[in-house]
Amino acid sequence: QVQLAESGGGLVQAGDSLRLSCAASGRSFSVYTMAWFRQAPGKEREIVATISWDGESTYYVDSVKGRFTISRDNAKKTVSLQMIDLKPEDTAVYYCAAKRYGSSLLRSPADYGYWGQGTQVTVSS
Repeated sequence: QVQLAESGGGLVQAGDSLRLSCAASGRSFSVYTMAWFRQAPGKEREIVATISWDGESTYYVDSVKGRFTISRDNAKKTVSLQMIDLKPEDTAVYYCAAKRYGSSLLRSPADYGYWGQGTQVTVSS
């Protein structure tokens, strides 16, 4: 019941910033727990951040704490990932994911039923 589309990726240098955006279409966006995942070539898809349906609870993987901020605007049906002080290790395809209701504690790709197509983030050293 929801379709997701990511945007905002690009080529940047270490230390730069990017803001990723995920636009949702469909009904009842506000009841979905949202998450950002990333996957580098040859590696497993990993959680980056989650945000509860009401925006009050968030989770960040240790490697991005203090650098990334997840937020959502339920009126605009968007979720964003503000990335600061990017590092080469952040290079990956970033995916937006959604689960109806759910919890910000859900951190596995298998927990999420809706996915965008991904946006590439490349950070050069």
